[in-house]
Amino acid sequence: MAGIYLHIPFCKQACYYCDFHFSTSLKKKEELVSCLVKELEFRKEELQHEEIETIYFGGGTPSLLSIEELQLLIDTVYQNYTVVSNPEITLEANPDDLSEEKIIELSKTPVNRLSIGIQSFFEEDLQLMNRAHNAQEAKKCLSAATGSFDNITIDLIYGVPNMSNERWRENLQIAFDFGINHISSYALTVEPKTALDSFIKQGKYPDVEEAVAKEHFDILVAETAKNGFVHYEISNFGKPNYFSKHNTSYWLGKKYIGIGPSAHSFNKTHRSWNVANNAKYIKAIQEGELPLEQEELTKKDQFNEYLMTGLRTIWGVSLEKIEEDFGEEFRKNLLKNAEKFINQGLLVITNEVLKTTEKGKFLADGLASELFII
Repeated sequence: MAGIYLHIPFCKQACYYCDFHFSTSLKKKEELVSCLVKELEFRKEELQHEEIETIYFGGGTPSLLSIEELQLLIDTVYQNYTVVSNPEITLEANPDDLSEEKIIELSKTPVNRLSIGIQSFFEEDLQLMNRAHNAQEAKKCLSAATGSFDNITIDLIYGVPNMSNERWRENLQIAFDFGINHISSYALTVEPKTALDSFIKQGKYPDVEEAVAKEHFDILVAETAKNGFVHYEISNFGKPNYFSKHNTSYWLGKKYIGIGPSAHSFNKTHRSWNVANNAKYIKAIQEGELPLEQEELTKKDQFNEYLMTGLRTIWGVSLEKIEEDFGEEFRKNLLKNAEKFINQGLLVITNEVLKTTEKGKFLADGLASELFII
């Protein structure tokens, strides 16, 4: 089983915190879509022995594509790959693109899951992030979306400067009241060279505080649990049967190909990525070349990758799998290095599986990097 990710590198405006690859000019949209079609055709050999179980339109803002463009890309996947009978097909979307009309049109396509970038239901937070939508649009789009789609996930950001615990609780309650079945939630992080980074350095914005983010995270974990969500990955909370199949395949180490500028691919032994430049990407594809770089993953890389993804999830890291895939030395080494974190109550071993405890969850990435083999 494998997945296909399509990167749609266009946005109406730049969010202050974002460091993904995108362009706010739609001039090359048609050209780019035809190149995505070509890249899908060029790369079909890579997954010829795999069944495609997930197709994911990410970005950027994929909801800027027309229904015809989306349908063309989905048809191209079906014409060139073996697709399971009921694949998960996700479209990332922003509230300001999801009019009632567009949602009804989308519900007639094979897209069966919406990932909506709400971020907050409060005006002051949205303005601070420079989001293209307002609080009213966020609620209006969810009212319409829940009428046509059952499988909806929304993004919410916590740890925002000046966001009280009360306002964060209200954000979550609004999501629960809409009957949303999946929430992806991330701490606001200040990435280098973003607008947010420069505003904080200039003193125009208060800095983000880890202590506030930790409080918000604890509230998030408690409130989602009360409302029947399973905290199955550090940033992801789903009702049973509503986990993201696409993202879960990343964490479980399945193969996927990334189509489009800056998109990444993984086939268990190699990782590759396309050039993060729309013009260079289009030129290469039009000349029949794949504009990608790749690296071979050593045993150590593969081990570290498994640790990083495994510790973020409820499935943890299987000690048996480590011995099978990497050998006894790796297992021994891991147990030795994990000992102090087990004693601190941050990690636990149950049925031959190493996992983070409740206390260790917020620190999962840091714990994994402490256990890496360098």
